[in-house]
Amino acid sequence: FYFKIGACRHSDRCSRLHHRPAFSPTILLKHVYRHPVREAEMNAGGSGITAKEAEQLVDKDRATEEFWTFFEDMYMELSKFGRLEALHVCDNLGDHMIGHVYAKFSDEEEAADALNVLNGRYFDGRQMSVEFSPVTDFREARCRDFDEDTCSRGSFCNFMHIKPVPIPLVMSLEEDSEMDRRREEDEKKERSSRKRRKDDRRGRKDSKRKRRSRDDKGGYSDDDDDDNSI
Repeated sequence: FYFKIGACRHSDRCSRLHHRPAFSPTILLKHVYRHPVREAEMNAGGSGITAKEAEQLVDKDRATEEFWTFFEDMYMELSKFGRLEALHVCDNLGDHMIGHVYAKFSDEEEAADALNVLNGRYFDGRQMSVEFSPVTDFREARCRDFDEDTCSRGSFCNFMHIKPVPIPLVMSLEEDSEMDRRREEDEKKERSSRKRRKDDRRGRKDSKRKRRSRDDKGGYSDDDDDDNSI
């Protein structure tokens, strides 16, 4: 089950051995999304309200707008490291899954770059804990009943309740990130070209300097001609 969703409700207390992958195209950013229901529970000041009661306190329109902003920011940040094949944010409330973000890249090296740079950094005031995830097929990980709005376990289901994102928003982000990557590649090429031209100019100057130095060492004056004449 761990290999399906990349998380275990027993955490390190689990009696089963969870083999964490050394490499994967998918990374897990743990508890980085601020779930509005959990935020409402915390804002209630420890009054002991249930998750269902906290959900009634959430301004759904505002929560949706804040989620879309979070998704956009996270997408553009992660896409700096490579092309994203999937970006999913969990809507689950279980402690082992709440706020989890899964990002699948097109290449393992891109995922490794993202992990090495982002792990330990802060995002939205939270320090990120990033690890490789065994999840590569989200069809096996997601709760199909949730997608059909029929999950009987609710927010504490052990399968992923993936927050829906409008397809036009995803397509727009894909286009923006692709443009950013192309712009960055063009800038790299331009910087490389400028450096090559600079190195060429420096090389030509060095060659001229060496030729002048050889000419100075091998030349002779008119006085030498008079001394050697008969």
